[in-house]
Amino acid sequence: MSLDIEQVLVPVDATDQAEEAVRYGLAVADRYDAAVHVLHVIDEPVKRGIETGDVDAEAVADEQMSFADDAEEFADDVSVTHSTVVGFSRSRLRQHPGSAILDVAEELPADFVVVPREHGTDPDETLGKSAQYVVEYASQPVLSV
Repeated sequence: MSLDIEQVLVPVDATDQAEEAVRYGLAVADRYDAAVHVLHVIDEPVKRGIETGDVDAEAVADEQMSFADDAEEFADDVSVTHSTVVGFSRSRLRQHPGSAILDVAEELPADFVVVPREHGTDPDETLGKSAQYVVEYASQPVLSV
């Protein structure tokens, strides 16, 4: 069985595991001559902090751009794009980081997903908690690293 992979989705947050996931995503994309889309997932505390002014939106954007630039440096010949999604919703109770990732995977469309699975106590960590959801419900192959 051969995989036909054109687009690899790599959701990221502000953790070391996210950086590792990007490296794996780039390796998969390189192997299949595919592109990588880095998806910055913003969790509820960050979104609320931006809304209240406790978190500097420009600093968040700068951090995301820096992360995307780093990914492009590792990319060699792999095309890298990026976007941001808010991983929760006050009006949609079932909206959480895992469902937001799967929505973007379908919209791109992504052929493969690489998601970080380890989680700890870092308040910036969004994805470790959602990796199992993505693994269970994704219609694409998923590599959890």
